[in-house]
Amino acid sequence: MTAPRIAPQPRPGVLQVAAYVPGPPAASGHRSFKLSSNESVLGPTPLAVEAFHGAATSLHVYPDSTATALRTQLQISHGIPACQIVCGAGSDELLKLIGYCYLRDGDEAIFSRYAFVSYLINTLAAGATPVVVDEQDYRVDLGAMLERVTSRTRVVFLANPNNPTGTYVPRQEIIEFHRRLPQNVLLVLDEAYAEYVTRDDYGSCLALAAAAPNVVVLRTFSKIYGLAALRLGWCAASPPIVQALQRIRPPFSVSSAAALAGVAAIGDLAHLEAALRHNERWRPWLAAQIAALGYGVTPSVTNFLLLHFDPRAGESGIWAFNALAEQGLILRPVDNYELPHSLRLTVGTAEANQLVVDGLRTLRRRTAAS
Repeated sequence: MTAPRIAPQPRPGVLQVAAYVPGPPAASGHRSFKLSSNESVLGPTPLAVEAFHGAATSLHVYPDSTATALRTQLQISHGIPACQIVCGAGSDELLKLIGYCYLRDGDEAIFSRYAFVSYLINTLAAGATPVVVDEQDYRVDLGAMLERVTSRTRVVFLANPNNPTGTYVPRQEIIEFHRRLPQNVLLVLDEAYAEYVTRDDYGSCLALAAAAPNVVVLRTFSKIYGLAALRLGWCAASPPIVQALQRIRPPFSVSSAAALAGVAAIGDLAHLEAALRHNERWRPWLAAQIAALGYGVTPSVTNFLLLHFDPRAGESGIWAFNALAEQGLILRPVDNYELPHSLRLTVGTAEANQLVVDGLRTLRRRTAAS
């Protein structure tokens, strides 16, 4: 008797995952401005570009599997022992490794309503149950998160600042939240946009990750450092967590070119400061100009803004996206974050920022006339 033909089946959780939707690319065929992916408007430092090209003569050699030079430079810059740092192909890879290591079938992972979608993807892929906590005015509600902790909770994901809202939690509130969290629960703090924050009550929790047994802090080179194409990220954690992640991390996931560019990027403080100054000039200007037109703008500490449109006036995120795209302005729809009447706008060049305001003014006039 011939055995029935049954195709291989993935884990049930994988079938629940909606594939990640990246920011729309710049339109081809005419001039456009891509403002959908929170990329650095200044791009990488020339030092990183030079280091990247320098790797071309050794393409036949495998990379240093633990990115020793990069971890050493991170230790110098942040005061975290190199042995407590793991580098990966973007913080996305590290989030996936955390899911593999610390989530099992039946476990629970907690994150907020408008949290970065990768937390949901990695929770489901690991066979765990996502526990989604409502936010207050697009801000993470730590008290509500604590109320949802159960005996099955294994991980809490918290982006600070958060994407796509741009809001943040003061450092002292996170310290208190961690103090009240059970010690067997892993607190994952995603600080992808930390370098952009200038608020006095904000502070990185890298020191907490180095000292506590149940904290991981994630960082990336994709945002203010302008190395998104190289896929480079890192995390700090206690030695047992580092050892667990290193056991399953692909040995050569960080390329030599990426590691060299990362070392160079860390060292160019002037370029970092220039990117911060540009953002501090234009983000408040964009927020004020767009709010003056009557659109909602969530207060942000990052290099992007979350814009809100009025469904009572027949407006929606896709409506605004299509209208602006016709003018070569590519923003980010956030329907997959359950925000169908919103768009995310990356702070761009002076020209792009002015064009966005002009485009939104045209939309407002069009709505008023209808």
